[in-house]
Amino acid sequence: MSNFVSPEWVNQKVNSADVVIFDCRFSLAEPSKGYELYKNDHIEGAIYADLDQHLSSTVSTHGGRHPLPSVNILSQFFSRCGVDQEKIVVAYDDQSGSMAARLWWILKYLGHDNVYVMQGGYTHYKEKGYVISSKMPVEKPVYFTPKVRKEMLMNKDDVLREMNNKDTLIIDAREPKRYKGEIEPIDHKAGHIPGAKNIPWESHMLKPGWWKSREELETKYSGMNESNPVVVYCGSGVTACVNILAMDEAGITNKALYAGSWSDWISYDENPILKEATK
Repeated sequence: MSNFVSPEWVNQKVNSADVVIFDCRFSLAEPSKGYELYKNDHIEGAIYADLDQHLSSTVSTHGGRHPLPSVNILSQFFSRCGVDQEKIVVAYDDQSGSMAARLWWILKYLGHDNVYVMQGGYTHYKEKGYVISSKMPVEKPVYFTPKVRKEMLMNKDDVLREMNNKDTLIIDAREPKRYKGEIEPIDHKAGHIPGAKNIPWESHMLKPGWWKSREELETKYSGMNESNPVVVYCGSGVTACVNILAMDEAGITNKALYAGSWSDWISYDENPILKEATK
């Protein structure tokens, strides 16, 4: 089954007892903007999942700009939101699926497979005249039981080890100019992890908000050996989830997220950096 659902399907499932919908709209430039937009209107019954407040933990010296929360904290959040192992979860945003993909990855990491990303994003859904509301949903707490898939997550030490594995593919999901070190508008050091290949996260989209078909994604990753491990990173572990979701759609199974990503990597002065594209 696909990792994506259509806006039409979501509209039909609004307020279904077996479906939990998350609104993941978020602006890195204006962190409070997503919630303000959510308060104005959202898919009826949708619960807001804030990248900073719910899908990340407190920033410290290491761990990157969006550190992954503990399993316990994430489990408490999903419990409050009414997610248990029987629920179908749908995530949407207006950032070409990047924030929704973060929630998708987190739930997959926690062992919840019944999670999907809505194609098209919220603006398209709203323009179609589907059911929206400004009413805040009533929480219906349940008990979320995590079944952590440790193999889906890597830290700095894991990446350093995999750099010496000739069979491991390291993927940098940032835009080419950031990967090459030509520009760096966010983090204090430019460049990329030595040996990393650049596959920009936006290359998985037909147009903003609309993901390529399974066949197109299979073609994109057709040269990849499925038995070889893959590590994906971006700036802070968010847009890399787009690549991982796309690879999952294409049938690539042996893949992991470097959650701290570039912003964690550069917090260690001893870590090597390249500023030219790897040949």
